[in-house]
Amino acid sequence: MTDVLGQDWLVWAAVLALGVPVVLVALTEVLRALVRRGHAAAKPVRLLRNWVIPVAALLALVVFASNSPSDQVWARVVATVLGFLVILLLLSGMNVALFTNAASESWRSRLPSIFVDITRLLLVIIGVAVLFQWVWGADVGGLVAALGVTSIVLGLALQNAVGGVISGLLLLFEQPFQIGDTLEAGGVQGTVVEVNWRAAHIDTGAGIQVFPNASLAGSAFRNLSRPAGAHHAPLDLKFATADPPHEVIALLLETAVHLPWRAPDEQAAATYVGSGGYSVSLPLVGPADVQRATSLYLSWLWYAARRRGLALDNDRKDPAAEPERRDRALRLVAQTLQVGEHDLDRLSAEATVETYAAGETVLAAGVVPDRLRFVVSGRLHIVVDVEGRRQSLAEVERGDYVGQMALTREPSETTALADGVVTVLAVPLGTLETFMRERPGLATDLGRSIERRRALVASLSETKPNHSEMRGP
Repeated sequence: MTDVLGQDWLVWAAVLALGVPVVLVALTEVLRALVRRGHAAAKPVRLLRNWVIPVAALLALVVFASNSPSDQVWARVVATVLGFLVILLLLSGMNVALFTNAASESWRSRLPSIFVDITRLLLVIIGVAVLFQWVWGADVGGLVAALGVTSIVLGLALQNAVGGVISGLLLLFEQPFQIGDTLEAGGVQGTVVEVNWRAAHIDTGAGIQVFPNASLAGSAFRNLSRPAGAHHAPLDLKFATADPPHEVIALLLETAVHLPWRAPDEQAAATYVGSGGYSVSLPLVGPADVQRATSLYLSWLWYAARRRGLALDNDRKDPAAEPERRDRALRLVAQTLQVGEHDLDRLSAEATVETYAAGETVLAAGVVPDRLRFVVSGRLHIVVDVEGRRQSLAEVERGDYVGQMALTREPSETTALADGVVTVLAVPLGTLETFMRERPGLATDLGRSIERRRALVASLSETKPNHSEMRGP
């Protein structure tokens, strides 16, 4: 009995029978904790538990517990499999340690994936060479020397092509641009949509332009998205020399306030350069928005200048003020205001016809209106801000009006936006009060309209329904 207990295989059997289950249970608990936390280390721990430990136990059982010689074929096969698994485990652990939690500005985050793949391949080749030399006794020295000579010959033969690839890889490592940045290179401008080890793909708006990384590395280009922050788009504009500069500058700044691509907490700047010339700087979120933002700004400015009587590009003619269109607008509004023919001259002398471009703000929330605006053509979209989110409230059609809060001298609770090109007739508050004193029914109708609008805003603030289908003032 003593001889039996003294055998080495019994010791190894006891170690394997007791130690392996304990290690597997411990690794299982560690793995569960890592999975719950969503930690990247769960992958190498799973590899260690499911493969490395069982194969290592099998090798110990084959070599030690069964007293088999270590150079037996089956032992070498198991040792080779274990070696592969250990290499994979080390690579996985290295990936977690170096790249998983890398800071956004560190060299690890900027390292191109192809560099990582090449490094992994070299480590696998070295590990396999060491493994075969250790387990199978293979002579890898001659193979390494042959590969070295071959690499030198191929490098000399392909030095131009390889040089371009290396230049591209170095460009990727430096990362002077990223996907989403706007580049100006080779006489074109566009947004980077794809970057690989060979080329950068740039969307120019008229197709995808492919720039080899080697050509970018060997020439100058501009990254319009850096440094981070607002991108200022310059504009040079001309007005008539008779237009007061302070009025023109106020118009230029007010028109830029509601641009949808304006950078948050940034304001436009405008200066007078003399001889009717003005310089404007629009702060935008990014350079990709320059073309559409400047186009919309110039469109809004065309209508806003004519509403103010200012001559943009030395032209102050306003088609909306033509007598025929003005007369139609007056007669449409006269019905709502209960105005007779004898009062049309007074209404015509004090009311003004205004035209707004699509998307322009006709009446902003928080502003006390000084006139009532009747929709003559087009449609207004009424929105309200609820907890920082803009929601649809109603639509104002032809013959309806906005700006009722002028009667109570209170700030407007809603914003009126032009849904397409909209023409309105603006009636000053003084004129409106005169008509209301003469016609008590008009005051009652306007008061009911104010109460309906307040009820709509209150219901939206409480229940937050979707009022995109609602109509009327």
